Amino acid sequence: MENEPLVFELGIAKGKPHSYRKTPRKPVCPFCEVDQLTDIYEKRGEMIWLHNKFPTLRDTVQTVLIESNNHAGDIANYTPTYNRKLMRFALACFKKMNDSGKYRSVLWYKNYGPRSGGSLEHPHMQLVGLKQLDGYKYLQQNNFVGISVFDNQDVEVNIATHPVQGYDELNINLLKDSGQDLWSDWIQSGVKYMLNIMFNGRCTSYNLFFYPREDGGICAKLIARFEAPAYFVGYKLSQVDDEKTLQVEAEQFRHFFDNGSQLE
Repeated sequence: MENEPLVFELGIAKGKPHSYRKTPRKPVCPFCEVDQLTDIYEKRGEMIWLHNKFPTLRDTVQTVLIESNNHAGDIANYTPTYNRKLMRFALACFKKMNDSGKYRSVLWYKNYGPRSGGSLEHPHMQLVGLKQLDGYKYLQQNNFVGISVFDNQDVEVNIATHPVQGYDELNINLLKDSGQDLWSDWIQSGVKYMLNIMFNGRCTSYNLFFYPREDGGICAKLIARFEAPAYFVGYKLSQVDDEKTLQVEAEQFRHFFDNGSQLE
């Protein structure tokens, strides 16, 4: 399998705002200036789906979904009701882009925190259409299965035994559209668990990736972000915790959800 990298256009990136750079003054957040936004596709209350003003990747169409007008907002602090609306809107936008037939593949993901690879703090997701590349070619089906946390006819939750990067990745699978609200609740609970419990509060950044399943569902995968392991950087070898540790983590996550962590 030959490597096919995405080409990054540095010239376009030079004018891009960045929340995490050390500057004398705090940069102005473009997502807070709603009246200045252009190229908007759809709006639903505070949620806005629009064209990315800085399309830094060649042969792609890059779009942004602004989650909220609250600059400090995040999945972890939205009300469950708002988070459910957000996930429904984002899923609808993804399906519209994915079903358009214009792209070889469409990527949907979220960066949160200074180590996530993101540039702006304001809560947002990204939906990127790849014209030439298969964005999923390096993934395996076993990346989305693992030690069970929860399972019913609509939603299945597990801790990955074959993670994409490692060490502990939470897979939250939407099996049927009727489970969207429960799926959203598990995602919110997973974010809270990852930021507050899983690493004893040491995790400040995460990525949330969404993958279309072969059965028509969607897998939401939560990956904590620290420094990337050398084995992954140099060899694309992911690492995973031992079976006993994963079992304990699964029990703790299930208990966390059952105790109402996702409720208002």
